[in-house]
Amino acid sequence: MKETSISTEWDVVFFKPAMNLEQSAILGQDNLKRAFEQMAAGENVVFLANHQSEADPQVFSTLLETIGYDEEAAKIVYVAGHKVTTDPLAIPFSMGRNLICIHSKKHIYADPETQPMKQKQNLAAMSGMLDMMRKGGLGLWVAPSGGRDRRDIETGKVPIAPFDQKTIDMFRLMSNKSKVTTHFYPLAMVSYDLCPPPDFVEAGVGESRNVRYTPVGIACGDEIKNVGGVEARHVFSENAESACAADYDKLVQAIQDSTSEGTSTPPPL
Repeated sequence: MKETSISTEWDVVFFKPAMNLEQSAILGQDNLKRAFEQMAAGENVVFLANHQSEADPQVFSTLLETIGYDEEAAKIVYVAGHKVTTDPLAIPFSMGRNLICIHSKKHIYADPETQPMKQKQNLAAMSGMLDMMRKGGLGLWVAPSGGRDRRDIETGKVPIAPFDQKTIDMFRLMSNKSKVTTHFYPLAMVSYDLCPPPDFVEAGVGESRNVRYTPVGIACGDEIKNVGGVEARHVFSENAESACAADYDKLVQAIQDSTSEGTSTPPPL
């Protein structure tokens, strides 16, 4: 895992001027308060989030800070893919974050020659994560889709990518193995326009970036009830995804309502 450094401030300083905070939205603040109280009590919290841009950690951190959760924001550990340590432009921004890097299914089988190495790295990462969960008080941000939300080129809209049930099952299994009470919350995020990903998945590194001045948002839903046993694991996963999708729609509407009430210009650099 990467430890935080002075780069934590640097990466926020870079992206924050591009965030229209005046017209951004933060929903579910009572749920965030409850989640951080659970972490303070030594319990673990897993935020199951949709993933829209490479700046999602900075968006989450910045918006938490605006409502007084500076310390909590700095402690969040992000489960990220391999590109944050291999893409030349992504590397500087990942250096300031607490990261656990896990190769997603979308990329682990792309190169048969490196597949064994990637699987070995994943096992080591999960072992380290389990050790952290056993200590308690951990806050994890994970995108169960395994990648960023992509624009529908026909409608122009950006739906959340489907959650992968096996990914959620893995985190539930890890929470059981840790023997520490773990809470799961759906976390909807709106950050697509800040740094839009390509319309189609690219296996390599070096994709073009286009950072824009735009509102962003987060919405923390109610804690997901622990339903769906061995024979119905899909129920928990489906509930998490549907809750995230519903909050995402509310978040998009809240931002649209805010932007329709007035205009906002970027701050001077």
